[in-house]
Order: sequence, then structure tokens, then C-alpha cells
Amino acid sequence: MNFYHLSHTDLDGYTCQFVTKQLYPDGHFVNANYGEEVIARINEILALIEKDPKESFFLITDLNLNPEEAAYLDERVRQLQQSFPLKLQLLDHHLSGLETSLRYEWYHLDSTKSASLITFNYFQNDSLKKYEKLIEAVNAVDIWLSEEEAFEFGKVLMRAIDEAKEINRITFTAENLAYRHHMLESALEYLSKPQGHIAFDDDLWAVKKQFFIQEKNDTMDNLITTYILRLLSEKRELMTITYKEYKGILTYGIQNSSIVGNAFLKAHPEYHFFMNVSPRGTFSLRADNKMDVSLMADAIAGGGGHPNASGGKIKEFKEFFIYEELKSFIEEYLKERS
Repeated sequence: MNFYHLSHTDLDGYTCQFVTKQLYPDGHFVNANYGEEVIARINEILALIEKDPKESFFLITDLNLNPEEAAYLDERVRQLQQSFPLKLQLLDHHLSGLETSLRYEWYHLDSTKSASLITFNYFQNDSLKKYEKLIEAVNAVDIWLSEEEAFEFGKVLMRAIDEAKEINRITFTAENLAYRHHMLESALEYLSKPQGHIAFDDDLWAVKKQFFIQEKNDTMDNLITTYILRLLSEKRELMTITYKEYKGILTYGIQNSSIVGNAFLKAHPEYHFFMNVSPRGTFSLRADNKMDVSLMADAIAGGGGHPNASGGKIKEFKEFFIYEELKSFIEEYLKERS
């Protein structure tokens, strides 16, 4: 059976997926914040289900759907269910979804618990018992049970997950999730220690670095650069774009794009430029003496800068939530201005 899990972009949402990944390690996991991203991610999953039409489970957690979103999803799923078994289940705790939850059997709402605790209880499996204290901590902070013993640990977890932005979740979806789950997994050994929340807080920097260390320890900046560079090298064929006769690679909202871009171009001399676009439509271009990216920036957006470092803003830009859709837009945009 194929398993697809859409969840929110906070501690509670990622913990829901941490639970289900123990049971469905080969599942497809994506996250969405509220607004346009919810439908974008729902459509992404529905498209994947249609491409592999066999028995499937589509789970949504920690996201309340508005009436229009729920009606759309219900209709699409019913259409697919005519061809193969497809189970749809939503597990949430936000009272803003009460009206919608009353309309659909697949929409389970319980405002007394966090979504991760609801998910933990829904799957009730002996293999999950070792995560019970983790769920207690997440539940305490998510619905703000400040008198609970686990509350302080939950606060540390919440900040750790909220600040885990070293790996962009749009460009590197699976790796971003693995990084956040690494921190949740690492927290387990501290949960039973006296003052474990303080010990985990003390060690959090080392916990984060452990994820990025490949051969030897280094500064966090260097470790992240090396890690991102490896990902770009592995995925470069899927991320390649062209402008005129020049070959480039495209990223979306990554940190330290200048450092990463220059490192990538030196490691892959067959590439002429590196382009990083932000969710606001601003972009940076980097080159390594193989082209003048200031001319490119001027031609495509009236931007400019230096031959090896330039940038600008795409006025026609809209925010993208799926990398492949961003890439298609940029490819067409560059083609029209070549």
C-alpha cells in the first residue's frame, strides 16, 4: 500500500510525520503552511496517487481545511476511489475546522489534544510506545499545558524545530524532513533524564551538527555548505536550467547562496551560473569567470551587479510551494528573455 502524509510546518505537524514514518518508512511526506500551499500540496499528492493507481492511504494531520478545500478534496478522492482503494483520513485539533469536520466522515477533530497525540492514538502500535514521552512533551507545548511536567521539554523542542531552517524545505523536501526528525529522534535519550530539557538545550548545537557531519567535524557553516553542495551534486541533472548557451543550476530560498553557489561552480566547471530565487521573487546569480551574470541579470529583470555576482527581482513572480513548478516557471521565463 502506498502511504501519503501531508502535515503542518510546525513541531506538532512534523511530529505527526515522525510517528507515521515509523510505520510507513517508504511513505511520501510533505508539509504545508496555511493559505495557497494547502491546495498546492493536496494536488501534488493527488497527482502522485494518480500516477501509481493502487491501494493507497492519504493522511492529513494538523491542518484544518476550509469548506472549499474539503469539498474539493472529497470530490477528487471519490473520483479516484471508483478505480482503486483509496483511504482518506484527516486528524486535527483546530476548532476553526469544526464546521467542516461535521460534513465529512474522514475529518476527525479533537480540540483537547495536539495533532501528534491524536495521530499517536489513531495508529496505536506497540512499536510506537517508546515515543510516548516525546508525544507528551509535544502535546503539552502545542496546546499549552504549562503545568505539565513535559511542558518545558516541549518548549525546547518547539524552538529547535522552528529554527531548523538550514535545509530549504522546498528545494530539498525529503532532506529537510529528515533533519527535523533527526532532532526529534535525538531528543529521546534526554526525555527520561533529570532536567533533561536543559541538557538537550545545552547539547542542541552538537545535535544539529551531528546531522551534517560526513567525514570530520567542522564549523556549522562549513558543514552545511558541504552538505548542500553534496545534495546539489547528486540532484544537479534535475535542477539544471539554461540561459542562451549557458548552463546553470537553480535553487529556491537556500541560505548562504553566495558561498554555496561559488563552491558548486568550482566543483562543477561544466556549469556557467548559479541562480537562487527567494519566495519574494528576488534572485541572486553567481558565476566563476565563465560568463558575465550582470548582463544576464539586466536582460531578464533589469537587474545588475558584477560579472560574477549579480541579482534582481522578477516582477511577474508568484510564490511557489513545489520546486518542479518553480523550475518550469524559471525555464520559461529565461527562454522568453534569451
